[in-house]
Amino acid sequence: MNSLKKYVFLAVVASILPTAMAQQMTAVETAELGVETLLETVAESKNLFLSEREQYFSNVEAVLNTFVDFNEVATVVMSRHGNSATAAQKQRFADILQTTLTRFYGASLVSYNDEELVFLPASNPSADPRADTVVSMELRGSDTNLKLQYQMFLNEDDEWKLKNLSLVGINLGRQYNTQFNALMSQHNDNIDLVLDNWK
Repeated sequence: MNSLKKYVFLAVVASILPTAMAQQMTAVETAELGVETLLETVAESKNLFLSEREQYFSNVEAVLNTFVDFNEVATVVMSRHGNSATAAQKQRFADILQTTLTRFYGASLVSYNDEELVFLPASNPSADPRADTVVSMELRGSDTNLKLQYQMFLNEDDEWKLKNLSLVGINLGRQYNTQFNALMSQHNDNIDLVLDNWK
């Protein structure tokens, strides 16, 4: 009986441990792991950018999928228009943004050459442990510094994910929201036409 109790106890601990470990990852740790893995992938794959570009972007996308919630990115970009979008339209836009962001971010980082990655102190951190967190970092080279900001949020599974980013001062969520609003005006608030014409 004692052996059985011990077995059950170990099984319960084993099932809980991965969840507990996931919850222990902070927004900064999640962002750090994500960006470091991304930079390693870029460094290893950059020779493909000219010869096999689709493979290069595929490698970048595989890493982004581990820490970016593209459905939440789509929610940020659609903003108030998301209220009138169907679930299928939201998913379609998330898939479109996945490609858009992968190509923009991947092309921006292709010149990465082992620059130093430095995480910057948080400004005005929230007292709410579940509040969105902005993680700031710089890629510091001999000639230029590339500043990045990741807006992280805690999802329903208590995992920190990225929902917006700023690259060299460009807030992509805001920029894409402006583009989305312009297309909605141009196409008489027809979301399908907006998605058809998204570039």
